[in-house]
Amino acid sequence: MELWNQYDYVKANIPYFFERFVQDNVSFSHQNVFRGLHFQNPNPQGKLVSVLQGEVFDIVVDLRQKSKTFKKWQGFLLSDKNHTQIYIPPGFAHGFVTLSITALFHYRCTNFYYAEDEQSIRWNDPELDIKLPVDNPILSQKDAEAKLLKEIQIERLFD
Repeated sequence: MELWNQYDYVKANIPYFFERFVQDNVSFSHQNVFRGLHFQNPNPQGKLVSVLQGEVFDIVVDLRQKSKTFKKWQGFLLSDKNHTQIYIPPGFAHGFVTLSITALFHYRCTNFYYAEDEQSIRWNDPELDIKLPVDNPILSQKDAEAKLLKEIQIERLFD
């Protein structure tokens, strides 16, 4: 599986020349574990994500206040079989739920992780109305305590 080829991403209009990747992360999750919905601001990150092993349902939420898709979400099936990658630009929250018994998830990031800038939105926020393909996701304490979107200070969202 090829994870990165600059030529292919330029052809796909991924803005490599405007944003550089500075950090790679890998996470391991068990079936029904939900991670997210995370974003950081200031110091936002763009992310190129893929699955090295297993299958996940990946979710992005537009948090750009001036966007016509503000507060809208979209889901994608990512797996080691379909080799799908998603580029998530800065200004979006991101999360995923593991569908296979386990999954190895890869993030290539355009900015470093700053814990003090990270925010989490509750996956079942009624304002977002996200439809997961699992009934009872397993959450970390951090994700279980995530805020509703309306509880997040407006200046923490994106212009």
